[in-house]
Amino acid sequence: VMQGSRAGSDAGDPMRVLRHELAHLALHEYLGDLPPRWFDEGYASYSAGEWGRDEVLTTSLALLAHGVPPLDSLDEEFHFGATRAQAAYALSYRAVATLAALDRERGLSLFFRYWKESGSMERAIRSAYGITSADFEERWRKQTERRYGALALAANMSMALGLIGLIIVPIYVMRLRRKRRRLAAMLAADEAAERAERESALRAILEMGSNGGSDGRA
Repeated sequence: VMQGSRAGSDAGDPMRVLRHELAHLALHEYLGDLPPRWFDEGYASYSAGEWGRDEVLTTSLALLAHGVPPLDSLDEEFHFGATRAQAAYALSYRAVATLAALDRERGLSLFFRYWKESGSMERAIRSAYGITSADFEERWRKQTERRYGALALAANMSMALGLIGLIIVPIYVMRLRRKRRRLAAMLAADEAAERAERESALRAILEMGSNGGSDGRA
């Protein structure tokens, strides 16, 4: 099921969405219900060329706080709201891409054949790539944390600094304005005091002159 022509931009590229959904159908036609949810979604994203999935990981606070979750718990992440689901899609895509990269020439083709023949993902990974599923998972987690952990840290630090800036700059501007008003008030008070002193001195001189003139006439 795809959204129609009136769908918003968040519906994605229609051709990519179509490839994504067709990949789901093809995967289940070939393997039935063998693939877990994380592989199902990861393979569909990988087949559709949804490279933008990785962008979610570059700002993931969960990746910084908790690291990459195990594959056997990744399926649950699809059911905890949009933010965690998007991270689950990205991690699933990254897992399938990492698995395919283990064989640069044949990608997932041998893996799929062994998986269908044996009905076991563990046996398929061993036969196709010569490693255990635990070894693969460890490699995927380390690569993901190494590749995206620093980016997530930098992105979130930038966001934090931006938030701090939004808080501090208005306070600084307000304090600067108060200082300017206080300085203007002090300058005005000084000018008023100087003006009062000049007027007082002038009155004193005029009074002395007036008194002096009266004494002279006497």
